[in-house]
Amino acid sequence: MTTNTTAATTEAPKPKQFALLPKIINGGIAGIIGVSCVFPLDLVKTRLQNQQVGPNGEKMYKSMLDCFKKTYRAEGYFGMYKGSAVNILLITPEKAIKLAANDLFRHHLTTKDGKLPVTRQMAAGGLAGLCQIIITTPMELLKIQMQDAGRVAAQAKLAGKTVPKTSATKIALELFREKGIFGLYKGIGATTLRDVSFSIVYFPLFATLNQFGPRKNDGSGEAAFFVSFASGCAAGSLAALAVNPFDVIKTRLQALKKAEGEMQFNGIFDCIGKTLKHEGPQAFFKGGLCRMIVIAPLFGIAQMVYFLGVAEALLGTKTK
Repeated sequence: MTTNTTAATTEAPKPKQFALLPKIINGGIAGIIGVSCVFPLDLVKTRLQNQQVGPNGEKMYKSMLDCFKKTYRAEGYFGMYKGSAVNILLITPEKAIKLAANDLFRHHLTTKDGKLPVTRQMAAGGLAGLCQIIITTPMELLKIQMQDAGRVAAQAKLAGKTVPKTSATKIALELFREKGIFGLYKGIGATTLRDVSFSIVYFPLFATLNQFGPRKNDGSGEAAFFVSFASGCAAGSLAALAVNPFDVIKTRLQALKKAEGEMQFNGIFDCIGKTLKHEGPQAFFKGGLCRMIVIAPLFGIAQMVYFLGVAEALLGTKTK
């Protein structure tokens, strides 16, 4: 009897149950698919968050739909994908780090009796969010410049001025020449605030929702792929709304070029104070609905691809 117990224990030791490489690959694939699907909405979200109310209450975009229409009319279909190249390039390591790191921390924070309390789930999520900012900060910084360029150029045109065209590579090189590697990490404090808080909310909520619904037929006990998709959508949209104020602050701090007459911000607290004074608390929820619509399918697709085990199939390994 003792021998059987020992064999059962040694057959699947805890460290062997965690395969990092497939999780990294799955996270990367999930990120590319997700971003490709929702990028135009993300562009609209960025422009809504960056636009400031004029002295007479004037706005370039009245709503998400108005922003979408005006952007498409002025810049065409491919204009909706400005900044997508750098986003797709860096989303692979970003999502790979986020999803794999969360699983890694959950693995190590699980108690000896196999339980993972909510507080430890939140810690795992927060640590995963902290790990990803090394990629997220420069990715978001460059993406935002490209996404917001059309809005700034349109405002300049109204004022009789022109804004020279640029590229993510040119912006990155200029920042590097002027400030070194730290130039690419402008807004890292606000990015940390957003990503850590998002992950603290998202991952425990996803894990809870993913426990419900049908399981796979392979005896693994894992959720069916559509359950993971629905859980990712629900958890992503709720977490996105919860941290939207931090996303507004981050977006505004990382916008290197402002439209004519728009305020400049010197840090998180300065941004909060000026935004509250000139636009009121509702400004922190600008682009909130758009962000929820972006994040829901992004994380739904990401979790579905992640749990489908695409990397395991490519590597010829079997998920246990």
